[in-house]
Amino acid sequence: MRPDQALNVDDLRKMAKRRLPKILYDCIESGVEDERGIVRNERAFGEFRLLPRYGVDVSRREPGLELFGRRWGLPFGIAPTGFAGLFRHGADGMLARAAAKADVPYVLSGASVADIEAVVAEAPGHVWYHLYAAKDVRITDDLVARAAAAGVGHLVVTVDNPVLPKRERDIRNGFALPLKLRPSILAEMLTHPAWILEYLRAGGLPTMGAWARYAPDPTDPAAVGAFFRTQSPSVQTWADLERIRSRWPGRFLVKGIQHPDDARRAVGIGADAVIVSNHGGKVFDPLPSPLETLPAVRAALPRSVPVLLDSGVRRGTDLLIALALGADFVFVGRATLYGVVAGGQAGAERAIAILADEVDRALALVGCPRAADLDASLLLGGIGNGSRHAPPMPPAADVTSPARSPGDDPPLRSVGR
Repeated sequence: MRPDQALNVDDLRKMAKRRLPKILYDCIESGVEDERGIVRNERAFGEFRLLPRYGVDVSRREPGLELFGRRWGLPFGIAPTGFAGLFRHGADGMLARAAAKADVPYVLSGASVADIEAVVAEAPGHVWYHLYAAKDVRITDDLVARAAAAGVGHLVVTVDNPVLPKRERDIRNGFALPLKLRPSILAEMLTHPAWILEYLRAGGLPTMGAWARYAPDPTDPAAVGAFFRTQSPSVQTWADLERIRSRWPGRFLVKGIQHPDDARRAVGIGADAVIVSNHGGKVFDPLPSPLETLPAVRAALPRSVPVLLDSGVRRGTDLLIALALGADFVFVGRATLYGVVAGGQAGAERAIAILADEVDRALALVGCPRAADLDASLLLGGIGNGSRHAPPMPPAADVTSPARSPGDDPPLRSVGR
């Protein structure tokens, strides 16, 4: 089967699995410890049903949404996926171009293979940058300055990985930075000739371009990977985030938020939006799915502050459920990564097209022709309680760190949809 013949995201997943050596495919699929978080992310969407309204003129549908004063062609963008250029040579640029073609945002991972500047040049106006803050603040500041100078308008700072997660599947497979190809790994790789041929033609192990200039030996891909691992993960406090915000001239988003108190605090230090996420189930296994915590986070913030979501999206109907539950925009990660691995830029475009088609059909079948009009009245069920929609978390508790009273909200920098 070719990528253009894929009927759904899972077809692309199967093609990506056939193309990749096991160690790399498992790096995409792996979670942490027992990997229950990944299952929880996907199953959370299955707890809901879409309750249709009929007699509505759905002959024309409008899937696009406005975010930060700009209308995007679809209600979703491409989430950051690290090491994409290892899975497919040039994948970061391919994803950026596919995003531009569909008129959606692409968040370039802080663990990308490609340079920030090179990817932004591939798709001006569509590339956001995902920052893994370094232990050395000088590196962090330089990454932020480079992103701004390249023309990035949106900085996404991840806060949910202060320590290295325990990804047991990757540990067993021997995946680590720097990647060391043991004889057993090389033998298995040879059973995937298309990938190994591309890998060799591209010069072997790729260099993490954004980080190369900071490493002691920028010409050695393994040394650059090892240096990256000495700098990330890093502990980031609210004071650190506030310092980064002060150096960033554009939109500032905090990713990994799940508690309403943290959402309020992020806005208090200058965030223009928050992304409700559990890192795709790849950081801490007992975390709730973002869909479970989305309602409480949404309720904690003014409507003018966008609340975004990622993790677990595999179908267009998942996107509708997230939007109906309160998300202003949604990001997908594995879906487009499967696509680019399976078929390059065409595969990424196919992943976007599949989800776009499913969104379009679902808008018609649920009787809501505009994605911007989706709300909880179209949902039936709920996560673990059978109610009309998922209940908010208990009222936010007082926090011991410096807090703000409701009247102390800072002026908002952005407006959601």
